[in-house]
Amino acid sequence: MELRYKRILLKLSGEALMGDDSFGINTDVLGEISAEIKDIIDLGVEVGIVIGAGNIFRGVKGASQGMDRTAADNMGMLATVINSLALQDALERSGVVTRVMSAIPMQLVCEPYIRRRATRHLEKGRAVIFAAGTGNPYFTTDSAGVLRALEIDADVIIKATKVDGVYDKDPVLHSDAIKFDALSYDDILSKNLRVMDAAGIALAKEDCKPIIVLNMTKSGSIRRAVCGEVIGSLIQA
Repeated sequence: MELRYKRILLKLSGEALMGDDSFGINTDVLGEISAEIKDIIDLGVEVGIVIGAGNIFRGVKGASQGMDRTAADNMGMLATVINSLALQDALERSGVVTRVMSAIPMQLVCEPYIRRRATRHLEKGRAVIFAAGTGNPYFTTDSAGVLRALEIDADVIIKATKVDGVYDKDPVLHSDAIKFDALSYDDILSKNLRVMDAAGIALAKEDCKPIIVLNMTKSGSIRRAVCGEVIGSLIQA
C-alpha cells in the first residue's frame, strides 16, 4: 500500500485515554490506540506522539482555580509523562519498540529529549513519545506537538480527537454544527475555532505544516489518513 505520509506527529488528547471513565487511564482504550499505532508502523510509517494530560490534570484549569500558573503547568507537564509511560507499556506489549523522551529530564524513567536521538529512533522504526510538553509553562501540548513535528520534520500532524473533524461549533452540543472538510490556518484563527491553540497554529503556518483532524475512535482512521484518503478536516495554507 502506498503511503502519502512517511513520518507523522500524532497528537492525542489526554481526555481520549479516559474512554467512558470520568478520570484517569482506561486500559481498553490504551489497547485500541496502541493497535492503531502498530498498524501504521507495520506499514512503514515513522510515528512521533504527543499526549495531553486532561485526564489527570490541566494546568489552565488549575490556574483558573487560583493556583500559580507556572506551578499548575508544571504539574500538567508531569501528568503527560504518566500518560506517555502508560502508552509506552501498551505499545511494547503489542510488539512496538517505543521510547519516551521527556522535555524535563528524568533519566530514571525515560530519556531526555534530544532531537537527533529522536530522529534516529524514528529511522529505526521505533515509536517515539514526546513527554512533558515543551518543558516550559504557558505552552500547551498542542504547541508542543507542532514544535516536535517541526523538529523531526514530520510530513503531517494528525490530531486525533473524539469528533470527525473541525466544526463551526461543538457538534456534541449543537446538532446543526457544520463540518469543514478543509480550512486554512487563517480560517482557524479568524473564526476562533478551538482546534488547537493560536500559538500552535501560528507555528504550523510559519512552516506550512499540514494538520489533519480526525476521529480516533473510528477504527482505521489514522491508517486511512497516512495512505492519503480524504478523512476528517485538513488544515493547510
